[in-house]
Amino acid sequence: QVQLEESGGGSVQPGGSLRLSCVASGTTYSTGYVAWFRQAPGKQREGVAAFYTDGGDYWYSDIVKGRFTISVDNAKNKWYLQMNSLKLEDTAVYYCARSIWAGAWADERTYDYWGQGTQVTVSS
Repeated sequence: QVQLEESGGGSVQPGGSLRLSCVASGTTYSTGYVAWFRQAPGKQREGVAAFYTDGGDYWYSDIVKGRFTISVDNAKNKWYLQMNSLKLEDTAVYYCARSIWAGAWADERTYDYWGQGTQVTVSS
């Protein structure tokens, strides 16, 4: 079993930055994805960014590409989401996720473990 816990959410003005953190405890895996998803009110949860641990590949949704960066600290079993140039539409609950195996990175069915989420609010 894996437990995931996010931190770093909060409120920020448009154009600002936030850094989310996710720490994993329990069983460790060397395969699969570590990822960030988000869910805005009234919308489906969507994939934001992912890192494929087997191949070292990075994946981003087109909406956040160039503004968000996922990074991983394997030694600490942590991963991060640096969010820059935040927009009003980035407001959502952000979740970290972990898959054991490969699959479609942006499909939430790929993931086996989820954090409880952290709120990010972008407002002026």
